[in-house]
Amino acid sequence: METPSDPGAGAASPRPVPQSIRHALRDQEVLWSDFLAMSRSVVDSLAKGVEAICDGRLDVIPEVKQAEQDSDREEVRIEQECLRILALYEPVASDLRRLATMLKVSRDWERVADLAARIARRARKLARRSDGFIVPDDLKALAREVLVQVRSSYDALAARDARRARALIESGRSIDAGFRSLRKSLKRELGQDPDRLKAWLQLLGTARNLERASDHATDIAQTIIYLEEGIFVRHHIESPAP
Repeated sequence: METPSDPGAGAASPRPVPQSIRHALRDQEVLWSDFLAMSRSVVDSLAKGVEAICDGRLDVIPEVKQAEQDSDREEVRIEQECLRILALYEPVASDLRRLATMLKVSRDWERVADLAARIARRARKLARRSDGFIVPDDLKALAREVLVQVRSSYDALAARDARRARALIESGRSIDAGFRSLRKSLKRELGQDPDRLKAWLQLLGTARNLERASDHATDIAQTIIYLEEGIFVRHHIESPAP
């Protein structure tokens, strides 16, 4: 909730801030801090999922699973707190946009945590195969590129940097193109080696999960622009928020 300014030019002292506004500001700052902590945790979880699929780090999989459960609980708690603040303080302008951002983006982070867990589970299934199946380098490259994008979306969110968010939207289009190329390659390999159908399907599923994580990073970037500029960015169209 924005603090009211003193309308009197050259007034001797600023208008006292009502206690309700101080409480509203405090509650929003605490919630924003918790929201960013959840965001960092999800990024770390995706990093571990990428380690599992790229480096065979199966030891991190329990941590990814725990992060998925934690993000489920935290997303619900953040939503409840946002609704409580909305009902109690009726914030407007930038404060309202910040609450809307937390409501929207906490769901994005919760879904990224789910995707990280799926990637880690598939890494474990692939590692347990007895035929020496190797994860293709193209998929590893896509995983690392997506991780960079998701991590950058957190950095832009924490800094509330709309300029960086716009650059992230462009990088998402590059990842989409890489995913389409990888999907064609995996389908071609599947046709040439149908005896390992399950393995190829697991790789296709992993690639799809990575592409979805990238989509959420793009959604987060779009929401950062709304937070800072009050502009909705959808389908390459920008429009002012009502």
